[in-house]
Amino acid sequence: MAERRSTSRSGPQGIDLHLDPAGPGLRRGLTDALREAVRTGRLAPGTRLPSSRSLAGDLGIARNTVADAYADLTAEGWLTARQGSGTRVADRAVPGPPARPVSARRTPGRLPYSLVPGTPDLASFPRAEWLRATRRALAAAPHEAFGYGDPRGRPELRTALAGYLARVRGVRADPERVVVCSGFAHGLQLLCEVLRARGARTLAVESHGLDVHWDLAARAGLRTVPLPHDDLGTRTEIPADADAVLLSPAHQFPMGGALRPGRRAAVIDWARRTGGLILEDDYDGEFRYDRQAVGALQDLDPDHVVYLGTASKSLAPGLRLGWMVVPPRLVPDVTPHSVSVVEQLTLAEFLTSGAYDRHVRAARLRYRRRRDALVQALADRAPDVHVTGIAAGLHAVLQLPPGTEQSVVQAATWQGLAVHGLTYYRHPATGTTPTDALVVGYGTPPDHAWAGTLDALCRALP
Repeated sequence: MAERRSTSRSGPQGIDLHLDPAGPGLRRGLTDALREAVRTGRLAPGTRLPSSRSLAGDLGIARNTVADAYADLTAEGWLTARQGSGTRVADRAVPGPPARPVSARRTPGRLPYSLVPGTPDLASFPRAEWLRATRRALAAAPHEAFGYGDPRGRPELRTALAGYLARVRGVRADPERVVVCSGFAHGLQLLCEVLRARGARTLAVESHGLDVHWDLAARAGLRTVPLPHDDLGTRTEIPADADAVLLSPAHQFPMGGALRPGRRAAVIDWARRTGGLILEDDYDGEFRYDRQAVGALQDLDPDHVVYLGTASKSLAPGLRLGWMVVPPRLVPDVTPHSVSVVEQLTLAEFLTSGAYDRHVRAARLRYRRRRDALVQALADRAPDVHVTGIAAGLHAVLQLPPGTEQSVVQAATWQGLAVHGLTYYRHPATGTTPTDALVVGYGTPPDHAWAGTLDALCRALP
């Protein structure tokens, strides 16, 4: 019999079931096909099968043939049949690939505690508020919102972002220049591809950052060169062959400082003089604790700066929501086509209703308390460790005695704690002597694990 897909069209058991009942007879072919689907795990234990009437109609065979096949497999133990529950796949062991031996050595991803930066406290995601915003957004959404739409994103979200970014981050943002993307990395990928298509060859980057960003640039055909760094932070002496520069001026990652005013002015002057492009990564600009937040660099020259933001730190990276404010000349070239309309509408509602502001204010207070607890614990239990980069963000840098970084990271592993040394974030072409330090993401642990995580860190420090 030719391969067919059963598609039940009525009743509570109208489920799709792909079967190929091939063989010398219909009953045997159907029985073999069902048995094979269960044996291989394609039909999982507990799966409810279509009624014999529904499946017979979909396959174009007699109902008794299906009933007999179900009866045969029930007798063999592959299926179960109960009054009122229908026919289901039996709860039995399904052969699979042999189990891999469990290594006695735990990897950082499996450790009970983590201070790896880059993730907020995921347990604090505002589920109830987000659900309410989703319901309101869906109720108000026009039918056309669920079509293909503008590749730059829904107008509701672009308008909401333009207003929010102007109010909170000082960004000069017109909705027509806002482009929604699925996170910072996606936005950076799009921009690198646009730069390469326009003839760019070199992207200047900070001396420390994320290799995933450097790899994205490399895949787009751009060479990355690190900028020098000193006691005042990133120096903005842009190489002569650089076509663009990637900076995190409000809170450099992971070193923690803000770009100095004179250096902000210098990089803007470079962009105007050479026609270069500045990519501004404002990944956690809303979390400033000791003074008013540092305004966006983009405000100094919107025609030479692309502003990139994300909900990954303020809400959760799993939302895959980011945004760019793009100079007019680049808008036609940047077309993402990859962000869920429902998530866009929900975030727009979250922003316009004030729920986003309330959530960020509460998160800012919670993370500041954690930062203070970290600083106090280190002062009490590891007084020789100097903490820097604590004025903003969700991470701090712990300066270590020379030559001790790797041993401290290993000691943390023995304490069940995943943590990265500063070397992990160092650009391979950086020429200065490495600094021994830990990059501690104090925003990462959930509240219930914070005390244990802090204790494990202190035990690992010299």
